[in-house]
Amino acid sequence: MVQKVVIAGSSGRMGRTLMESIAQSDDLRLHAALERGDSPFLGRDAGELIGAPNGVTITADLDQGLRGADVLVDFTRPEGTMAHVDACVRHGVKLVIGTTGFSAEQKARITAAAGKVGIVMAPNMSVGVNVALRLLDLAARALGEGYDVEIVEAHHRHKVDAPSGTALRMGEVVAAALGRDLATDAVYGREGVTGERKPSTIGFATVRGGDIVGDHTVMFAGIGERVEITHKASSRATFAMGALRAARFLGAKQSGLYDMQDVLGLR
Repeated sequence: MVQKVVIAGSSGRMGRTLMESIAQSDDLRLHAALERGDSPFLGRDAGELIGAPNGVTITADLDQGLRGADVLVDFTRPEGTMAHVDACVRHGVKLVIGTTGFSAEQKARITAAAGKVGIVMAPNMSVGVNVALRLLDLAARALGEGYDVEIVEAHHRHKVDAPSGTALRMGEVVAAALGRDLATDAVYGREGVTGERKPSTIGFATVRGGDIVGDHTVMFAGIGERVEITHKASSRATFAMGALRAARFLGAKQSGLYDMQDVLGLR
């Protein structure tokens, strides 16, 4: 069965990559392409953005775009995603959410919406990153105390949130494996005379520049050795392929909140 997919933020970098991936798929079809009301791309053929006109007109009308759709894929910003969540619940459309930077209240609303429609939400849709999360859990449990944990991430100059959602998720996985609370043990920047490092600290360092797609390294620094688990993305296609894999996963789900660990069968 062919699934009808709606892309939010269709003119953006991820939106175009998603449309390219759908165009190469046999079991997915672009149903609608959404953009903000002030977008200069409104009314244009979405396929023109990827060099392959497809007859799908870019629109800001959520209700029109979602009518008759199966799943919406959203890599936008929290405020936009929340509007999409509400509209998807109204239309019974499932969601794949790759947006990051949600508040606790917004996450609670998404969880409530998952009681009505199937949702896959993950800060990083890359298959490789999600395998790395499993490796981090294993490493943290095996190494235990005595190893200082530092997380370094780098992204392009246009990214608006820091640390990245992926870096935070990595910190959460390590903290859970070590029995720590990331909310109290995370350190997001160091400057001046900081004193000695507290053993329970999980440190974060952020780099922004150029067109870096996404690099993440988690360092377990012990005495006499250091273990590093690194993932580097060289193309947004890896996120698009993971997101569409999540869309296929939702085909058999009526409701519920899932992440990429569920999609990949890693639980």
